[in-house]
Amino acid sequence: MNIEIINYKGWPNCYRLSNSQVDLVVTTDVGPRIIRFGFVDKENQFVEFESDLGQVGGQEWRLYGGHRLWHAPEGKPRSYFPDNGPLQVERHGSFVRLIQPVETTTGIQKELDISLPAEGTQATVVHRLRNANLWAVEIAPWALSVMARGGVAIIPLPPRGSHAEHLLPTNILTLWAYTDMSDPRWTWGREYILLRQDPRAESPQKIGVMDKDGWAAYARSGDLFIKKFGYQAGKAYPDFGCSIEVFTSANMIEVESLGPLGVLAPGSVVEHVEDWYLYTGVPVPASDADIKQNILPKVKQSGA
Repeated sequence: MNIEIINYKGWPNCYRLSNSQVDLVVTTDVGPRIIRFGFVDKENQFVEFESDLGQVGGQEWRLYGGHRLWHAPEGKPRSYFPDNGPLQVERHGSFVRLIQPVETTTGIQKELDISLPAEGTQATVVHRLRNANLWAVEIAPWALSVMARGGVAIIPLPPRGSHAEHLLPTNILTLWAYTDMSDPRWTWGREYILLRQDPRAESPQKIGVMDKDGWAAYARSGDLFIKKFGYQAGKAYPDFGCSIEVFTSANMIEVESLGPLGVLAPGSVVEHVEDWYLYTGVPVPASDADIKQNILPKVKQSGA
């Protein structure tokens, strides 16, 4: 893994991690944010919000773009602590650690450990929440990848079965008050759910799913981004039991994984790990059949 400090879109102290195939850029003037992940010299897989690039300071929460760490369940102002200040950076042999100052409104400290192999398109991101309060906090780690516009998110459903064999329900689909299941951006398959990002859309959409397979993906312009994460059976998850959520609006789409919801004691830490994989030459799917033919082989290849 090569590491260099660069000026990226107006932030002078960004770290670029790269190998011969992929690179990612992390901000240290704000964040922690992974503002870029993509093939070297190719398009960013994450969206960037032009009006926020290079901005620092202030009390307004900014979108920025890229990948970020939050803590669930969502609430305002709790979740929207502005990550507009500088970070502490630690360079270790195989990874870079970004440490945010303790959030003054929540008493939670966020950290990211980020690593790339010497070859290949995998990246590993360890998301860490530390409780700096003098009291316990109920919390879950929440990893949000804000993807480039115009693609399709892919969410697997748990294994299907017959009525004779499954008299009781087997999984959860969580809806928000603004979720419209008739919106044409949704494709409701038997084994997969697709959500298309449309810059012309007039309203946001969101769902959450209990994803026991531990992966989700985003396909756009021939590229496929896969995120892999652990699922802990028997643990409570936020939002009625969601380990994966997808949200879209006219200007973005988010592919979000969540860890279990638990009580974090003072001074304690909880971690949530994602492995990212990037492939090219993959058609954008429109059906379960497309996913089985073009997406699942890449999921299996990634070890997800």
